[in-house]
Amino acid sequence: MALLETLRHPAYRQGVRDLLSAGVGMGAWGLVTGVAMVKGGLSVPLALAVSFLVYAGSAQLAVLPLLAVGAPLWVIWLTAACVNLRFVIFSNLWRSYFVHLPLAQRLKIGYFSGDVIFVAFMKRYPEQKPQPEQLPYFWGSATTNWLAWQVPSVAGILLANEVPLSWGLGFAGVLALLGVLLSMLNDRATWLATGVAATAAVAAFALPLKLNILVAIAAAVAAGLLAEAMQRAAPAAPEAP
Repeated sequence: MALLETLRHPAYRQGVRDLLSAGVGMGAWGLVTGVAMVKGGLSVPLALAVSFLVYAGSAQLAVLPLLAVGAPLWVIWLTAACVNLRFVIFSNLWRSYFVHLPLAQRLKIGYFSGDVIFVAFMKRYPEQKPQPEQLPYFWGSATTNWLAWQVPSVAGILLANEVPLSWGLGFAGVLALLGVLLSMLNDRATWLATGVAATAAVAAFALPLKLNILVAIAAAVAAGLLAEAMQRAAPAAPEAP
């Protein structure tokens, strides 16, 4: 599908509208991450490269404390990989919609994919079969999400040295993350995984090198998979006469 045709498609505009509400929280998160990368010791060019090449806010924030304390490289890589394991699940589900597309286009979709985009897309198209309007919808939501992240992130990187720590941006980042997180809690499995992750992170807080993050991720994945398996195994409720 040509670029102009995609931009003019009604589904593209629908994707933009669906992501605008989450864009505020995403922008706050991006701003905090940009400032944190420079304050954490990264140079401005390196922070810009990370923002555009990695494009994964949760992974960026997870590894920054590890970089600051001089954690071994394997711990940093393992943490980033564990945080981004969810994209393997996203990709597997999106395969049903986009498997017919050329490889280059699927790689672009993989780069621009994100949590909020996935949730909005699955709500809009719960039936896993290709439809012509799905690709324009994806690009509408994906470009909105990308701009909502990158513009504040770049601003935070360039202005990090002008932002005093007394502004409490760390707390603002936590609030932004909570806003994004709460918008994604739409079933019992995700609520259970979130509760288990929070409990595990607090219980393992004393571990060195921020390893409580890995413990929380592992516990959340296990809890979520167990909850989904139990839901699938549960017998369907009998219909009312």
